[in-house]
Parts: sequence; structure tokens; C-alpha cells
Amino acid sequence: MIKEVEVLNSGSPLGDGGKIRVGAVSYLNTKPLIYGFRQGMMADSIELIEEYPSKVAKMLVDDEIDIGLVPVAVIPFLKEYHIVSDYGIACDGDVASVCLFSDVPLEEIKTILLDYQSRSSVALLKVLLKEQWKITPELIAAEAGYENTIKGTTAGLVIGDRALQQRLKNKYIYDLGQGWKELTGLPFVFAAWISNKKLPADFINEFNKANDFGLQKLAEVIKENPYVYYDLHKYYTENIKFKPQFDKLAVITLFLEKLKFYEK
Repeated sequence: MIKEVEVLNSGSPLGDGGKIRVGAVSYLNTKPLIYGFRQGMMADSIELIEEYPSKVAKMLVDDEIDIGLVPVAVIPFLKEYHIVSDYGIACDGDVASVCLFSDVPLEEIKTILLDYQSRSSVALLKVLLKEQWKITPELIAAEAGYENTIKGTTAGLVIGDRALQQRLKNKYIYDLGQGWKELTGLPFVFAAWISNKKLPADFINEFNKANDFGLQKLAEVIKENPYVYYDLHKYYTENIKFKPQFDKLAVITLFLEKLKFYEK
């Protein structure tokens, strides 16, 4: 079972220099959530570190950060975990930036190259291949630059900013958020703010406020991150659900239950 958030009513900040170490994904999809931090909010209490999803997850597991916006598939690998914020990266249908790209229809795909930057997306793909799309291609762990080899019967799972660019290159796009919606009828949670230790309640309150700040300043966020490959206003307001209005714990629990059958 996924645990409800536990917080301390008081306590001193964690991490070096008296600051709580916060890890965030260095993708466009996190820019609204970390905008407040970049504007100086909580500067005295946090140290912000940006990396790609699987790296942030490993840092949380290794206790190199105290809280991270991490793929939910990392939860079983944490000795202790707490979902500590109202915010995260979720979708209710198409997410646009987590997709299987191909030059041929699903039934003709022979090989899939797996994005090395995300554990949750690879896990979700395995669920969809088995339960929704019912195909059994060879799965290959990919390395940097693999997007250029997606051609013929070789498809590729691409996430993040690179996925938004890849949308312009391949004929067939299979959105994993939409695939999950069709399979379960539910939204999906790609990443959540998770801590590996209890954090003070006042810190969590301020943390939520900082997350919300960027969502109230989307025009400024978009101006600060010019992008020609995809409409960021659509991405931030239609594709991504930054503050899920559904039972995210139930969705995460269902995903992790399914994941048990596909993780090697």
C-alpha cells in the first residue's frame, strides 16, 4: 500500500549547509513547478538539483537528496518514502511527451529501443505492450542518440523534451498516457514529489506554495523557456495535470501492482 504523507510538526532542515536537498527533473514539464524556487522562494531552506528522471530517482534511493520529483516506479526501491506534495506530473489521456514512436503500425514493430532516462515510462510501456496492445517485440536498452535509429520496424520509447521533437519525425505516435487511459479508464501519475524521510509540516506548506507560484505565472514560464517544437501553453494546460484532482494514491498503487509482473 502507498503510505499517506507523514510530516513532522517541527524539526531542523536536512542536508548539507542546513538546507533540504531537492531533486527535480531537468525537462520542460517541470519548469512551472520549479519556477518559484528559481525566483528565490525557499532559497534559505532548499538546495535545488536538476537531473534526468532516473538519475534523480537514484539520488533519492542513495540518500543524495531528501526529496525529489521522481518517477513513481522508484517507490519499491526506497527504504522509506512519503508523497509530500499536492503537485506532480500526471495526465488524463495524452501526455504528449511520453510516447512510442514508429514508422510502422504496432503490429509490425519488431524491436523497441527503451529510453534510458526513465524507469516509470519503460515500466508503463511493458504493461501496455502486454495488456493493451498485445504485442511482443524485442526490447533493447538504448543509449544516447538512439532516437536517430528509430526507423523501419524498429520503434523507440522517447520521453521528455526529446519526445516533443520526435513527434515531428515519425508517422506513428502511441501516447503512453492515452494507452493507460484506454486500458484502465484512469489518469496516470508519471512523477510525484517523494521524500525518503519525514519533513517538517511548515516546510511542506511552503513547498506547495512554491510549486503553485509557477502555475499562476505560466506566461512568464513559457517566455523564459522558448520552444519551437510544441505549443507549451497546450502542454502545460491540457496535456499535463500538475495538481491532480483525482486519487493519485489509488492510481499509483494500481500501477505498482501491475508493475510486479513486468519488472525483471
